[in-house]
Amino acid sequence: MRKYVIMGVQGSGKGTQASKLCEAFGLEHISVGDIFRWNIAHHTKLGAQVRRLVDAGHLVSDDIVARVVRDRLEQHDWNHGFVVDGFPRNVPQAEFFLESYDIDAVIVLDLPDEEVERRVLSRRVCSQCGLDYNLIAHRPAVADVCDVCGGSLDQREDDTHEALARRLADYYAKTEPVIDVFGRKELVVRIDATPSKDEVFDAITDGLGLIQ
Repeated sequence: MRKYVIMGVQGSGKGTQASKLCEAFGLEHISVGDIFRWNIAHHTKLGAQVRRLVDAGHLVSDDIVARVVRDRLEQHDWNHGFVVDGFPRNVPQAEFFLESYDIDAVIVLDLPDEEVERRVLSRRVCSQCGLDYNLIAHRPAVADVCDVCGGSLDQREDDTHEALARRLADYYAKTEPVIDVFGRKELVVRIDATPSKDEVFDAITDGLGLIQ
């Protein structure tokens, strides 16, 4: 059983790399962002709460994130292991995670702020079906029109220079101490997230000692 945490700023490809790891090694992808998006799409109470915070350019509170992850892990549907994406968010959560789940490694995707901004501000989402696009790596066949349903592509409300700057400042302030906690246990594997998706994935598997 393999149990990993993946960390990195927005735009570093956490979700993509977590999905590739899970597909290659039969792991369960536990994504805080996906859980929140499901709740927003299904108009739950949690979804409404998250939507208000996101629209204001804020991160969801640590308490909400911790509750969501604990509830998800208690389902115990991860027979071969998991990759947690978007948690832990602070030192107490990191210490709890270490004590409760015997983590094998923490993958940290490093990306310069300039590249974060370039990637994040290029994101678009279909207003009808919710499919994600990126004007750098995943352009629609017709500009501003979804390939699948023909809906209009919009920039996310929280993908602005000002909102991104707030999120980056919050991320660094909270995440570096978390990485230090894992680093003291020699669990951290730092990966340059600048190259292509496949190159980053190869670097991750090499760093974890995994054979594809």
